[in-house]
Amino acid sequence: MATNFLVHEKIWFDKFKYDDAERKFYEQMNGPVPGSSRQSAGPGASSGPSGDHSELVTRIASLEVENQSLRGVVQDLQQAVSKLEARLSALEKSSPAHRATAPQTQHVSPMRQVEPPSRKAATATEDDEDDDIDLFGSDEEEDKEAARLREERLRQYAEKKAKKPALVAKSSILLDVKPWDDETDMAQLEACVRSVQLDGLVWGSSKLVPVGYGIRKLQIQCVVEDDKVGTDQLEEEITKFEEHVQSVDIAAFNKI
Repeated sequence: MATNFLVHEKIWFDKFKYDDAERKFYEQMNGPVPGSSRQSAGPGASSGPSGDHSELVTRIASLEVENQSLRGVVQDLQQAVSKLEARLSALEKSSPAHRATAPQTQHVSPMRQVEPPSRKAATATEDDEDDDIDLFGSDEEEDKEAARLREERLRQYAEKKAKKPALVAKSSILLDVKPWDDETDMAQLEACVRSVQLDGLVWGSSKLVPVGYGIRKLQIQCVVEDDKVGTDQLEEEITKFEEHVQSVDIAAFNKI
């Protein structure tokens, strides 16, 4: 009964054997593994200390090499420091002696050439003449010249502006001239309208526009100068033809 139970139980009783076999295989392939020295699970079976010993020897050898290199670097630095100290002490010792023995140099100004008395007299005369010159006179002359040029340019600009023709303000007017009835002669009505002649008035195109019940109105274009002809004056002149014209209306008014 107990034997059957152990057969079905999933327990690995001989796991240590497989662990030892795996460790030995990797040691043969890659060398001894660090930290692999441990006692096996079997009675009286133990791993040898050869792996740990070889690892320690390797580490000690590498540390000794590194120690030797560091000692060499330290010695080189000590030698360099000692050389710098010796050089600095030598400079400090030689500096005061050099200052004491070195001759003091005296700054001598360059020699000035002695001018003859005649030259000095001429120079004094020229200085007196320079003092007599009015330094501000030239500025006043320049100001006068600039003012004269400015006035001349203003005068030329005014003359040019006076010669330029002034801009004439004009307007375009569309008039609706209505007759009394359908029996009004529209050709005679247009002739009466165009007979109005004023300074600054120019007649343009015209056409007849139906109004209703057979009546047509005259729609005529004209251009007037605003300063010379007014809309009231134009309407007054056209409405004088009472036999043909009933009324005058402004259909459109545009500035040109």
